[in-house]
Amino acid sequence: MTSAPSSLAEEEAITFAKFACTLADAAADVTLKHFRSDLGVDNKLDGNAFDPVTIADRDAETAIRTLIEEHYPDHGILGEEHGTKPGTSAFKWVLDPIDGTRSFISGVPLWGTLIAFNDGKYPAVGVMDQPYTGERFVGRPGHAEFLRGGRPKKLATRACPALSEAILGCTDPAMFIDAGELEAFSDVSSKARLTRYGTDCYFYCLIAAGHADLVIEASMQPYDIQALIPIVEGAGGVVTNWQGEDAQNGGRIIAAGDKRVHAEALDILSRVD
Repeated sequence: MTSAPSSLAEEEAITFAKFACTLADAAADVTLKHFRSDLGVDNKLDGNAFDPVTIADRDAETAIRTLIEEHYPDHGILGEEHGTKPGTSAFKWVLDPIDGTRSFISGVPLWGTLIAFNDGKYPAVGVMDQPYTGERFVGRPGHAEFLRGGRPKKLATRACPALSEAILGCTDPAMFIDAGELEAFSDVSSKARLTRYGTDCYFYCLIAAGHADLVIEASMQPYDIQALIPIVEGAGGVVTNWQGEDAQNGGRIIAAGDKRVHAEALDILSRVD
Protein backbone atom coordinates (compact mmCIF):
# COMPACT_ATOMS: atom_id res chain seq x y z
CA MET A 1 0.00 0.00 0.00
CA THR A 2 1.29 3.44 -0.89
CA SER A 3 0.47 6.89 0.38
CA ALA A 4 2.22 10.23 0.61
CA PRO A 5 2.29 11.37 4.23
CA SER A 6 1.60 15.04 4.77
CA SER A 7 4.54 17.41 4.96
CA LEU A 8 2.63 19.85 7.18
CA ALA A 9 3.90 20.71 10.63
CA GLU A 10 1.44 19.87 13.40
CA GLU A 11 0.68 23.54 14.10
CA GLU A 12 -0.11 24.13 10.42
CA ALA A 13 -2.41 21.11 10.33
CA ILE A 14 -4.26 22.35 13.42
CA THR A 15 -4.64 25.81 11.89
CA PHE A 16 -6.09 24.44 8.66
CA ALA A 17 -8.36 22.06 10.58
CA LYS A 18 -9.79 24.98 12.56
CA PHE A 19 -10.36 26.92 9.35
CA ALA A 20 -12.02 23.89 7.76
CA CYS A 21 -14.45 23.89 10.69
CA THR A 22 -15.17 27.57 10.02
CA LEU A 23 -15.94 26.62 6.42
CA ALA A 24 -18.26 23.87 7.64
CA ASP A 25 -20.13 26.39 9.79
CA ALA A 26 -20.63 28.62 6.75
CA ALA A 27 -21.97 25.70 4.71
CA ALA A 28 -24.32 24.69 7.52
CA ASP A 29 -25.91 28.13 7.51
CA VAL A 30 -26.96 27.38 3.93
CA THR A 31 -27.82 23.69 4.01
CA LEU A 32 -29.90 23.66 7.17
CA LYS A 33 -32.42 26.19 5.91
CA HIS A 34 -33.08 23.96 2.88
CA PHE A 35 -33.05 20.51 4.51
CA ARG A 36 -36.53 18.98 4.77
CA SER A 37 -38.00 21.94 2.90
CA ASP A 38 -39.95 22.21 -0.36
CA LEU A 39 -36.79 22.20 -2.42
CA GLY A 40 -36.47 22.14 -6.19
CA VAL A 41 -34.16 19.48 -7.60
CA ASP A 42 -32.24 19.58 -10.88
CA ASN A 43 -30.79 16.56 -12.66
CA LYS A 44 -27.18 16.80 -13.86
CA LEU A 45 -27.67 13.89 -16.27
CA ASP A 46 -29.74 13.25 -19.37
CA GLY A 47 -32.22 10.47 -20.01
CA ASN A 48 -33.25 8.07 -17.26
CA ALA A 49 -30.06 8.56 -15.21
CA PHE A 50 -30.41 10.70 -12.10
CA ASP A 51 -27.71 12.76 -10.41
CA PRO A 52 -29.51 15.38 -8.29
CA VAL A 53 -28.30 18.86 -7.41
CA THR A 54 -30.06 21.63 -5.52
CA ILE A 55 -29.61 25.28 -4.68
CA ALA A 56 -28.37 24.10 -1.29
CA ASP A 57 -25.42 22.30 -2.96
CA ARG A 58 -24.52 25.27 -5.11
CA ASP A 59 -24.94 28.00 -2.50
CA ALA A 60 -23.14 26.06 0.23
CA GLU A 61 -20.11 25.62 -2.01
CA THR A 62 -20.22 29.31 -2.90
CA ALA A 63 -20.17 30.19 0.81
CA ILE A 64 -17.14 27.95 1.38
CA ARG A 65 -15.27 29.31 -1.65
CA THR A 66 -15.89 32.90 -0.62
CA LEU A 67 -14.16 32.35 2.71
CA ILE A 68 -11.23 30.48 1.17
CA GLU A 69 -10.69 33.21 -1.41
CA GLU A 70 -10.82 35.83 1.35
CA HIS A 71 -8.38 34.13 3.73
CA TYR A 72 -6.17 32.10 1.39
CA PRO A 73 -6.37 33.68 -2.09
CA ASP A 74 -3.30 31.75 -3.30
CA HIS A 75 -4.86 28.34 -2.59
CA GLY A 76 -6.48 26.28 -5.32
CA ILE A 77 -10.04 24.99 -5.04
CA LEU A 78 -11.72 21.89 -6.48
CA GLY A 79 -15.44 21.65 -5.84
CA GLU A 80 -18.17 19.37 -7.14
CA GLU A 81 -20.52 22.18 -8.08
CA HIS A 82 -18.27 25.01 -9.28
CA GLY A 83 -15.26 23.18 -10.66
CA THR A 84 -11.58 24.03 -10.38
CA LYS A 85 -9.93 27.32 -9.51
CA PRO A 86 -6.14 27.04 -9.91
CA GLY A 87 -4.01 28.45 -7.12
CA THR A 88 -0.54 29.94 -7.10
CA SER A 89 0.59 27.68 -4.25
CA ALA A 90 0.59 23.89 -4.01
CA PHE A 91 -2.21 23.96 -1.44
CA LYS A 92 -5.74 23.06 -2.53
CA TRP A 93 -9.17 22.78 -0.92
CA VAL A 94 -11.34 19.91 -2.16
CA LEU A 95 -15.06 20.35 -1.53
CA ASP A 96 -18.31 18.46 -1.69
CA PRO A 97 -20.91 20.77 -0.14
CA ILE A 98 -23.51 18.00 0.18
CA ASP A 99 -22.20 14.48 -0.15
CA GLY A 100 -25.35 12.40 -0.29
CA THR A 101 -27.73 14.72 -2.11
CA ARG A 102 -30.11 11.79 -2.61
CA SER A 103 -30.39 11.49 1.16
CA PHE A 104 -30.68 15.26 1.47
CA ILE A 105 -33.66 15.52 -0.87
CA SER A 106 -35.27 12.49 0.80
CA GLY A 107 -35.04 14.01 4.29
CA VAL A 108 -32.54 11.38 5.46
CA PRO A 109 -29.79 12.84 7.71
CA LEU A 110 -26.97 10.69 6.30
CA TRP A 111 -25.55 13.43 4.06
CA GLY A 112 -22.59 15.57 5.02
CA THR A 113 -20.44 18.49 3.97
CA LEU A 114 -16.95 17.33 2.97
CA ILE A 115 -14.00 19.70 3.21
CA ALA A 116 -10.44 18.57 2.54
CA PHE A 117 -7.18 20.48 2.66
CA ASN A 118 -4.58 18.95 0.33
CA ASP A 119 -0.96 20.00 0.89
CA GLY A 120 -0.08 19.39 -2.75
CA LYS A 121 0.78 15.74 -2.25
CA TYR A 122 -1.90 14.28 0.00
CA PRO A 123 -5.11 15.19 1.86
CA ALA A 124 -3.72 16.44 5.16
CA VAL A 125 -6.92 17.66 6.80
CA GLY A 126 -10.49 16.49 6.43
CA VAL A 127 -13.86 17.47 7.87
CA MET A 128 -17.20 15.72 7.53
CA ASP A 129 -19.94 17.86 8.99
CA GLN A 130 -23.53 16.72 9.56
CA PRO A 131 -25.15 19.91 10.86
CA TYR A 132 -28.68 18.52 11.29
CA THR A 133 -27.52 15.97 13.87
CA GLY A 134 -24.80 18.31 15.15
CA GLU A 135 -22.01 15.82 14.39
CA ARG A 136 -18.60 16.80 13.09
CA PHE A 137 -15.66 14.52 12.31
CA VAL A 138 -12.21 16.07 11.89
CA GLY A 139 -8.99 14.36 10.82
CA ARG A 140 -5.37 15.42 10.48
CA PRO A 141 -2.06 13.50 10.53
CA GLY A 142 -2.02 11.18 13.52
CA HIS A 143 -5.28 12.44 15.00
CA ALA A 144 -9.03 12.28 14.44
CA GLU A 145 -11.82 13.58 16.63
CA PHE A 146 -15.59 13.76 16.90
CA LEU A 147 -17.25 17.00 17.98
CA ARG A 148 -20.80 17.47 19.17
CA GLY A 149 -21.90 20.44 21.19
CA GLY A 150 -18.35 21.76 21.02
CA ARG A 151 -16.95 18.82 22.98
CA PRO A 152 -14.15 16.89 21.24
CA LYS A 153 -13.70 13.13 21.60
CA LYS A 154 -10.72 11.33 20.12
CA LEU A 155 -11.63 8.74 17.50
CA ALA A 156 -10.15 5.27 17.19
CA THR A 157 -11.07 2.40 14.91
CA ARG A 158 -11.90 -0.98 16.40
CA ALA A 159 -10.28 -4.36 15.92
CA CYS A 160 -11.74 -6.54 13.18
CA PRO A 161 -9.47 -9.43 12.23
CA ALA A 162 -11.64 -11.01 9.54
CA LEU A 163 -14.43 -10.35 7.03
CA SER A 164 -16.63 -12.78 8.90
CA GLU A 165 -16.74 -10.26 11.75
CA ALA A 166 -17.06 -7.12 9.63
CA ILE A 167 -19.87 -4.62 9.22
CA LEU A 168 -19.60 -3.43 5.62
CA GLY A 169 -21.05 -0.28 4.12
CA CYS A 170 -21.71 0.87 0.56
CA THR A 171 -23.70 3.81 -0.73
CA ASP A 172 -25.33 1.94 -3.63
CA PRO A 173 -24.38 -1.21 -5.59
CA ALA A 174 -25.32 0.71 -8.74
CA MET A 175 -21.95 2.47 -8.49
CA PHE A 176 -20.27 -0.78 -9.58
CA ILE A 177 -20.53 -0.26 -13.34
CA ASP A 178 -17.30 -1.68 -14.75
CA ALA A 179 -16.84 -5.36 -15.56
CA GLY A 180 -16.20 -7.46 -12.48
CA GLU A 181 -16.81 -4.74 -9.90
CA LEU A 182 -20.22 -5.88 -8.71
CA GLU A 183 -19.15 -9.52 -8.65
CA ALA A 184 -16.12 -8.68 -6.50
CA PHE A 185 -18.16 -6.53 -4.14
CA SER A 186 -20.79 -9.26 -3.83
CA ASP A 187 -18.06 -11.78 -3.00
CA VAL A 188 -16.79 -9.59 -0.16
CA SER A 189 -20.33 -8.82 1.02
CA SER A 190 -21.22 -12.51 1.16
CA LYS A 191 -18.36 -13.08 3.58
CA ALA A 192 -19.13 -10.09 5.82
CA ARG A 193 -21.26 -10.32 8.95
CA LEU A 194 -23.55 -7.48 7.83
CA THR A 195 -23.85 -5.13 4.84
CA ARG A 196 -25.59 -1.75 4.96
CA TYR A 197 -26.44 0.60 2.08
CA GLY A 198 -27.30 4.26 1.57
CA THR A 199 -24.74 5.70 3.95
CA ASP A 200 -22.57 7.92 1.69
CA CYS A 201 -19.81 9.71 3.63
CA TYR A 202 -21.33 8.86 7.00
CA PHE A 203 -20.18 5.25 7.04
CA TYR A 204 -16.51 6.19 6.66
CA CYS A 205 -16.88 8.22 9.83
CA LEU A 206 -18.52 5.28 11.59
CA ILE A 207 -15.37 3.31 10.79
CA ALA A 208 -13.27 6.07 12.38
CA ALA A 209 -15.56 6.03 15.43
CA GLY A 210 -15.22 2.27 15.88
CA HIS A 211 -18.82 1.35 15.03
CA ALA A 212 -18.22 -0.22 11.59
CA ASP A 213 -15.35 -1.91 9.82
CA LEU A 214 -15.32 -1.59 6.05
CA VAL A 215 -16.51 0.54 3.13
CA ILE A 216 -16.24 -0.59 -0.48
CA GLU A 217 -17.23 1.75 -3.31
CA ALA A 218 -16.46 2.67 -6.91
CA SER A 219 -17.04 5.50 -9.38
CA MET A 220 -15.78 7.96 -6.76
CA GLN A 221 -14.49 11.47 -7.48
CA PRO A 222 -11.65 13.20 -5.58
CA TYR A 223 -14.15 15.42 -3.77
CA ASP A 224 -16.05 12.31 -2.61
CA ILE A 225 -13.09 10.82 -0.75
CA GLN A 226 -10.33 13.32 0.07
CA ALA A 227 -11.95 14.73 3.23
CA LEU A 228 -12.60 11.22 4.54
CA ILE A 229 -9.04 9.93 4.17
CA PRO A 230 -7.58 12.01 7.05
CA ILE A 231 -10.51 11.09 9.29
CA VAL A 232 -10.19 7.32 8.80
CA GLU A 233 -6.39 7.33 8.78
CA GLY A 234 -6.18 9.71 11.74
CA ALA A 235 -8.28 7.24 13.74
CA GLY A 236 -5.94 4.37 12.87
CA GLY A 237 -7.62 3.01 9.75
CA VAL A 238 -6.55 2.64 6.14
CA VAL A 239 -7.96 3.97 2.86
CA THR A 240 -6.71 2.79 -0.54
CA ASN A 241 -7.95 1.99 -4.00
CA TRP A 242 -8.63 -1.61 -4.99
CA GLN A 243 -4.96 -2.09 -5.85
CA GLY A 244 -3.83 -1.01 -2.42
CA GLU A 245 -2.61 2.35 -3.71
CA ASP A 246 -3.28 6.04 -3.02
CA ALA A 247 -7.04 6.68 -3.07
CA GLN A 248 -7.09 10.49 -3.23
CA ASN A 249 -8.00 10.62 -6.92
CA GLY A 250 -11.14 8.55 -6.41
CA GLY A 251 -12.23 5.58 -8.50
CA ARG A 252 -12.53 2.27 -6.66
CA ILE A 253 -12.20 2.77 -2.91
CA ILE A 254 -11.78 0.53 0.12
CA ALA A 255 -11.63 1.92 3.65
CA ALA A 256 -11.16 -0.21 6.75
CA GLY A 257 -10.58 0.24 10.44
CA ASP A 258 -8.30 -2.78 10.77
CA LYS A 259 -5.48 -3.60 8.33
CA ARG A 260 -6.28 -7.31 8.59
CA VAL A 261 -9.83 -7.00 7.24
CA HIS A 262 -8.56 -4.53 4.66
CA ALA A 263 -6.05 -7.10 3.44
CA GLU A 264 -8.65 -9.87 3.24
CA ALA A 265 -11.09 -7.74 1.26
CA LEU A 266 -8.32 -6.32 -0.92
CA ASP A 267 -7.25 -9.83 -1.90
CA ILE A 268 -10.66 -10.24 -3.58
CA LEU A 269 -11.06 -6.73 -4.97
CA SER A 270 -7.56 -6.48 -6.46
CA ARG A 271 -8.38 -9.26 -8.94
CA VAL A 272 -10.63 -6.89 -10.89
CA ASP A 273 -8.86 -5.41 -13.91
